[in-house]
Amino acid sequence: MSDKPSVLFVCVHNAGRSQMAAGWLRHLAGDTVEVRSAGSAPAETINPAAVQAMREVGIDITDQTPKRLEYATAESSDVIVTMGCGDTCPVFPGKRYEDWKLDDPAGKGVDAVRPIRDEIRDRVQALLADLVPTD
Repeated sequence: MSDKPSVLFVCVHNAGRSQMAAGWLRHLAGDTVEVRSAGSAPAETINPAAVQAMREVGIDITDQTPKRLEYATAESSDVIVTMGCGDTCPVFPGKRYEDWKLDDPAGKGVDAVRPIRDEIRDRVQALLADLVPTD
């Protein structure tokens, strides 16, 4: 891992869970971590309930767009986190892989997305503490 670790969050549509995780990590890590997200079948837009749930905690993800998972992006990432959605990722020796089993926010209202958002926050905080320990 380089001085500035890179984390790739992967979910099929790159519209809900992976976007919320990327939003949390950008918010919590600042410029200490390179944050990426992608999906194998990206949606056209981010899930509006995910956008609203993140806005409620002061994080704006409206400037993000779902992106297609590229081989080179995965290869150049230090940590690859899948969101428990059965997405497949290329496997590279020496990479750290995690699979976070999370409910799918697709088609759910903001009331149902809030607990998913909060669980993602807790997991991102633990990941960040491991990647960038504080003295």
